[in-house]
Amino acid sequence: MSNVTETSTGTVLRDGAFGHATGLICRECGTTQELGPHYACLECFGPLEIAYDFPSVTREQIEAGPANIWRYKALLPVPDDIESSPNTEPGFTRLLRADNLGRELGIADLWVKDDSTNPTNSFKDRVVACALSAAVEFGSKVFACPSTGNLANAVAAAGARAGIKTVVFIPSNLETPKQVNSAIFTESLVAVEGNYDDVNKLASEIAGEEDGWAFVNVNVRPFYAEGSKTLGYEIAEQLGWRLPDQIVIPVASGSQLTKVDKAFGELIKLGLVEDKPYKIFGAQAEGCGPVATAFKAGVDAIRPVKPDTIAKSLAIGNPADGIYVLDIARRTGGAVEEVTDDAIRDAIVLLARTEGIFTETAGGTTVAVLKKLVETGQLDPELETVVINTGHGLKTLDAISGQVGPVATIAPTYDAFAASGIV
Repeated sequence: MSNVTETSTGTVLRDGAFGHATGLICRECGTTQELGPHYACLECFGPLEIAYDFPSVTREQIEAGPANIWRYKALLPVPDDIESSPNTEPGFTRLLRADNLGRELGIADLWVKDDSTNPTNSFKDRVVACALSAAVEFGSKVFACPSTGNLANAVAAAGARAGIKTVVFIPSNLETPKQVNSAIFTESLVAVEGNYDDVNKLASEIAGEEDGWAFVNVNVRPFYAEGSKTLGYEIAEQLGWRLPDQIVIPVASGSQLTKVDKAFGELIKLGLVEDKPYKIFGAQAEGCGPVATAFKAGVDAIRPVKPDTIAKSLAIGNPADGIYVLDIARRTGGAVEEVTDDAIRDAIVLLARTEGIFTETAGGTTVAVLKKLVETGQLDPELETVVINTGHGLKTLDAISGQVGPVATIAPTYDAFAASGIV
C-alpha cells in the first residue's frame, strides 16, 4: 500500500502524487510552501510555481515514452502512473517546416508548431491535463475554469473523460463555435455578463467560498501552468534536441511564454540540449496589448485595459504573468509587439494559403506579429525561427467569414466556367 501524506489543509496525498515536485515557491520572494491547492504566497501574496528535484533524465528515456506530453512526465508535477489515469492524452503535435510562409515573409528557416491538432484543437489540452492530474490527487469534486473559450473546451472534455463534474464560465459574448465546443461536453456551461477579467474575478470568489472545487487557472494554477512547458520540450526534441534561435508566442495571461522559457532553461540544466542564446517574442492584438504597450514604453508596470479585439482568446486585459513576459523578452533580446485586427485577419488567410494551416485569431495574431517583427527589423530573418499556432480556425469563423468565399458563382456549364476568368 502506498504511503500517504496529509497537508496542512487536510488534503491527503499518496506517495509520488506530484512526481519529482518538491513544493511551491514564490516567484517574487522565493518563499517555499508545501504542495497543495494554493496559488498565492503566504508571505507576500506573490504567485507560486512548482519547484522540483529532477532525477537524471536522458533523451533516450524521453523518446521511449508515449507520443503525448506524458513522455516528459519526469519533468512535470504528475505521478509516475499518469498514463493509467483517464485523460485526453494531448501533445506531441506536429512541428512543420514552413518554407512557403518563410518565402512570403523573407525568413530563411521557419517552423510552425501546430497545436491545433490537440484533442479539443488547442494547446489548452496540455495545461488542463496537468491540472486534471492535480485535481484528482487532491480529491476535488468539481473541475472548473473561467475561460475565453479554448480552456473551457479543454476542461469540459477532460472532465468528461475522467468522469468528474465540470463547470465552465465564459464571457457571454464569446464566439458561438467555442460555446458549442464546450456545451457539447458539459451541461454546466455558464455565460457571465462582462469580459474575461470579470469572469476570472467571479471564479476566484467561488474558489474561495466553495470546498472541493479545482479551478484550473485559479487554485491549481501552479500545476496547470506547468503543462505549457511541454511545448518547449517538444519543439527542442522535434528540432533534433536543440533550441531555436527565435520563437514567437501569443500572449494572453502570459503563462505560455514564461513556461516555454522555463522549459528551455530546464533542458539546458539537465544537459538535454546545448546551452545557447535564444530570443523570445510575445504577440498581442492592439485591442488588448497591455504588455506590448509596457514593453515599448520601457516600463515594468502593466496598466490593465478593457479588451476590444477579434482575438478573444488573447483578450485578457490584466494579464497575470505580464511582468514576467516583459522580463523574459528583455533578458533574451526579444520584444513584445501588437497588431491590428485587420492584420490578424490577413495573417489567418496567409498561413492557410501558404502552409495549409487554418488558425484561429490567436495564431493569426502571432503570424501577423512575426511579419511585423521582420518588417521592423526586430527579428533576424536569417536565424532559425519557430512560431506557435495555438488553436484551430474553425473556432473563430466569424473573424474571417467576410474575408473569404466563392470567387465566382457560375452556371453548371463549361462555357460559364471559361467565361469566369478563373484560369
